[in-house]
Amino acid sequence: MTTTENLRGWFSGRLPEAWFEAAPEVVLDREEITVVGRLPEPAVAEGLSDGEWAGIVAGHLQRFREDTRDQRIAIASEAEHRFGRKVSWGVECGGQREMFTTLSVPVMTRLRQPERRVLDTLVDAGVARSRSDALAWCVRLVGKNADEWLGELREALQHVERARASGPAV
Repeated sequence: MTTTENLRGWFSGRLPEAWFEAAPEVVLDREEITVVGRLPEPAVAEGLSDGEWAGIVAGHLQRFREDTRDQRIAIASEAEHRFGRKVSWGVECGGQREMFTTLSVPVMTRLRQPERRVLDTLVDAGVARSRSDALAWCVRLVGKNADEWLGELREALQHVERARASGPAV
């Protein structure tokens, strides 16, 4: 069984040490492994405007993306073979987070008319382009507003994951 701890350890050991300031954030779901590392902030002169700072950070992120592309592809290929999931990459620096690659996975659901009407209202109001976009919008809204509760739930699931891993093999 692949655990988040196992993945975090593998990526921490596999990634070049000079890439990130600390061990990367590794998030796992059924289809995807997301790896987000924190880059050191670029050294710059004092007194820059917010726009100049944002431009420097954006350039720093882009340079990292281009300079590491071949290595990231090779590491992702190894991880995909080893763990059976696609790998997505991202970085954080200077208050900005940029995802280089992510999956967009279709999810089937059955909704009754009241739930479909919620989605249709969002589409009709121009909040979303389609029911699919409206559902994604709802999921993001719940994730944002229930972040603390979802964090506690994920932590509890990690305890269950560890208990299963330490139990007898089935």
